[in-house]
Amino acid sequence: MKKINFSVIIIAKDEEEMIGECLESVKWADEIILLDGGSTDKTLEIAKRYSQVKVVSQKVRKIDYGAWHNQGIKETQGRWIFYLDADERLTPESQEEIISNIQYPISNISAFAIPRRNVLLGKVMRFGGWYPDYQIRLFKKSHLEKWEGSLHERPSFKGELGYLKRPMVHLTHRDLSSMVEKTRGRGFLEIESELLFKAGHPPVTWWRILKVMVTEFWLRFIKYQAWRDGTVGWIEGLFQVFNRFLIYARLWELQKQR
Repeated sequence: MKKINFSVIIIAKDEEEMIGECLESVKWADEIILLDGGSTDKTLEIAKRYSQVKVVSQKVRKIDYGAWHNQGIKETQGRWIFYLDADERLTPESQEEIISNIQYPISNISAFAIPRRNVLLGKVMRFGGWYPDYQIRLFKKSHLEKWEGSLHERPSFKGELGYLKRPMVHLTHRDLSSMVEKTRGRGFLEIESELLFKAGHPPVTWWRILKVMVTEFWLRFIKYQAWRDGTVGWIEGLFQVFNRFLIYARLWELQKQR
């Protein structure tokens, strides 16, 4: 296949169960940068089976997706950059669309958002805020300036944004344990509460906790109609309500301590 000067950046740590299929879906890329956070499982062993993979250690080890994304920019040689997570896969259809857009680019478009087909607990999600889910992932490197934000990172780029039509697949939360682990074990709960604390959030009271939980329930079940995804929709929707409770309970604790 004709070289298209295309680089993929994957941020990963201990992803031996997911990284193989992820890499297989982008093995057609000219270059794959694997930004590793110190994996102790077989993640790197699997990655080294692909000749175009270059393993790079993350310079920042605390959770900081903005810093990791910015490091990825410096490591790549490609004219176009695509960011992919270990639990995501490009389908043959999305691959075809990406190649078409970067081989024959529209002059004023320098970044593309791609839709994601989210699979949660084995079910393709259609409601609850999971669909449509557009992620800005494809960039002309010369126009990508930087990423900002440690958790909910945002790109800054020159030019206009285009939209791809064919979705990639996101295998999020394969089981209930991974849902809890992402919130608690990976430090997301701490980061969310710390950000609110540093922003000078008003004192947390019982009615404020109740308010954010009711608001989250309304958002998931009334506005986004999570119940239409059946049992999985109810599990996910209620988990998000509980997640908001945990964030504000931790924020209350931080305010009391400091």
